[in-house]
Amino acid sequence: MEEKRIAVLSVIVEQRESAPALNAYLSEYGEYVVGRMGIPYREKGVSVLCVVLDAPPAAINALTGKIGQLAGVAAKTMFR
Repeated sequence: MEEKRIAVLSVIVEQRESAPALNAYLSEYGEYVVGRMGIPYREKGVSVLCVVLDAPPAAINALTGKIGQLAGVAAKTMFR
């Protein structure tokens, strides 16, 4: 079994149409989600999410990659 790591996944959503797919991915990896915070920044027309994960690096990388492929969505991860 691969060792788990703590990570922070930062997401900026510029196209609201991608939100359902984003939420579906987060549900798919829900067993690894410690917590999440979403902030709609209406003045800039974006939403910012911060997701704390405790998961194997492969799962974190897979989730980040899937989210980053969505139209109008940027995702970056920082590992501890």
